[in-house]
Amino acid sequence: MDQMKIGSFLKELRKEKGITQEQLAEQLNISNRSVSRWETGD
Repeated sequence: MDQMKIGSFLKELRKEKGITQEQLAEQLNISNRSVSRWETGD
């Protein structure tokens, strides 16, 4: 699985749960920017 597919999958799961990138970042104790980078494949 490439980075873009993984990012899309993470984004789908996050949206299904109804949480924002900020909320996910807080739960994982990471920065919002990290979540954004994961979802965009950066």
